[in-house]
Amino acid sequence: MDPAEERKETKRRNELINMQGYMADLEYGISTRCPCGGRIIDEVRGKDDYDTLPGKRFFTCKKYEADGLHYRQPWVIGVQEHIERLTKRLEEVELVINWIPEVNNQIERLEAEVKALNREVDNLTGQVYNLSVQVADLEKLCFD
Repeated sequence: MDPAEERKETKRRNELINMQGYMADLEYGISTRCPCGGRIIDEVRGKDDYDTLPGKRFFTCKKYEADGLHYRQPWVIGVQEHIERLTKRLEEVELVINWIPEVNNQIERLEAEVKALNREVDNLTGQVYNLSVQVADLEKLCFD
């Protein structure tokens, strides 16, 4: 096989593998784009199609072909997974909201601690000043 043709074939094979990976990642929730770049549409199966469930809804790539590289998912499954994802996010938000009063208490406690430490620093600064005055007085007595 020609090296250039072999590179092209390898590139096509890698693109196919990547597309299959994208399809696997896409099969969760409601997508807005197909890996092929096509727009996702809300498809309703008509009564003319042979099906036991006419009117069944799908999220489908506008360029859909049954080759496994385009997105098509039953509407119910997509919505259910999307609701599950939103429910999980809601639970996480509730945990954060429930944690807010505890954080506020910690902030208030730390602010009070900072005020106490500032008072202590002011007190120690005054003591250092008094000691430096005493040292200056002692130096005058000793060296004069």
